[in-house]
Amino acid sequence: MSILVFGHRNPDTDAICSAIAYADYLQQTQRPEAVAACCGTPNKRTEYVLKRAKVPAPRIVMDVRPELSDICNRHPVTASLGEVFYEVYQRMKEHDVRAVPIVDADRRVLGVLSLLQLMDLIFRDDADPLLTRTVKTSLGKVCHILGGNFQYELDPNKLDELMVMVGAMSAGGFTERMQRFPADKLIVVSGDRPTIQLPAIEHGVRALVVTGGYSLSSGLVELAKSRGVAVIQSPFDTATTTMRIKSSQFIDSAVDTGFLPLLGKLPVDEARAKVEKTNEPIFPVINDAGVLIGVISKTDLINPPKQKLILVDHNELSQAVNGAEDADILEVLDHHRVGGGLKSTQPIRFINEPVGSTCTLVARHFRAAGLIPKPGIALCMASGIISDTLYLRSPTTTDVDRDILNWLRGLCEVDLDEYAKEFFEIGSALRNCTPAEVVREDCKEFSEQGIRFSISQIEETGFDLFWDRKEDLRVALEELARRNRLQFAALLVTDVVSNGSLLLLSHESEAWDDINYPCLDRSLYSLPDIVSRKKQLLPLVSQLLAARGQS
Repeated sequence: MSILVFGHRNPDTDAICSAIAYADYLQQTQRPEAVAACCGTPNKRTEYVLKRAKVPAPRIVMDVRPELSDICNRHPVTASLGEVFYEVYQRMKEHDVRAVPIVDADRRVLGVLSLLQLMDLIFRDDADPLLTRTVKTSLGKVCHILGGNFQYELDPNKLDELMVMVGAMSAGGFTERMQRFPADKLIVVSGDRPTIQLPAIEHGVRALVVTGGYSLSSGLVELAKSRGVAVIQSPFDTATTTMRIKSSQFIDSAVDTGFLPLLGKLPVDEARAKVEKTNEPIFPVINDAGVLIGVISKTDLINPPKQKLILVDHNELSQAVNGAEDADILEVLDHHRVGGGLKSTQPIRFINEPVGSTCTLVARHFRAAGLIPKPGIALCMASGIISDTLYLRSPTTTDVDRDILNWLRGLCEVDLDEYAKEFFEIGSALRNCTPAEVVREDCKEFSEQGIRFSISQIEETGFDLFWDRKEDLRVALEELARRNRLQFAALLVTDVVSNGSLLLLSHESEAWDDINYPCLDRSLYSLPDIVSRKKQLLPLVSQLLAARGQS
């Protein structure tokens, strides 16, 4: 199973670029199975970065709870209608399985056949001697299972319902007994006994099987041709030949068509509830077209393997991909505050440092290991730093960010000054997105003083577009808060030119009376010196909520 390297929900450039770059670093060092992933589509600026860097976008995964397609046996033993007992039994024995799905030529599932149902083909009619000796098969299958050959072949692929008669008694007794049954329903098994073979041929039986490796005489072969009797040579003795003929019957009548198929995209916990009260040995796992993906048993669902995750640019479960709480988190690489909810059953590597960008920490890993990142990966990491530090102008910027960006500058195949200018000019959320998309872009949820809220942040070159869309954005924030059951939702619109921001709220409580920043309109504040959600706005909001909670 892959190790997924994830940024936070509603990912920004630093989240996606740090996931891509850290996965690349891990692939070159101790974790070749690392794969970059994201739980949201890249925004316009990030798309621009990936295009310029010529780096593929990370895999989009919205939920890491294991699905059946993740844990099922993807290389199951199968069988098809028209196969016979002996073929399927040998296959099940070889692979040590107790049930197999029955599929057609397009691998669509038609049923399930268990070992018990398979054995029932041989033993189900023990109480009725006639039914016990009846075999539904074809002469071609009989000859194949015997490992024999035809002395005279006649309609080998025809489906026959045959009654097996063994010529082990006196010729007179055999002949009298044989004549009680329709000739075309009989397959006679005999050793080198012409006194049995001749009356069988004269009766016109469907087939004569000569055992012990013997051949029918040329004269009897000619007689068989004239009477329409197929002749098969068997290398085995009579007892073994008879058993093999019985094992050459088709499996079709034993197949359970009332099986329970499970969709591959079904979460494991939902599948467990579905199969809990059934007695079926296996469950075919299929896609939407009914095509077999794999098989699974109840045992597989008891303690399925957990998805392994590495979190970058966040450490709070409320910001992580859905299902992260049930995953196996191996590492955290972040530059935000330490939040709540993250637990592990064993020690993990947890790196959290006060730098301006997670890409700074990833790039430092490359440099410390003596690895030179490819130009595209270098540009990804530089983009994350440029985005999160507003090209080293944000108060979150540290000397480490400056040092690392200077190192990356020599590895990128672009002029970073010109590139940074293009980066901030392209992909304006206010110009290209709906209000709902704007407030969900780079949106993070927090909990302080028992109050759940979210803060979204976008960067723009000027506020002109904001004033035109202010009321629509307020409505979108109100809907976001209602849908996610938040006390309030906030949008921080940062002007990368003036290094200031506007803060728009969905709802305004008494706590905002103490904000000490100009109120421009209902639930709208001017924050001229605030550009960082992490280092400036979130501590301010936390302080306001704490003060109101104590009053």
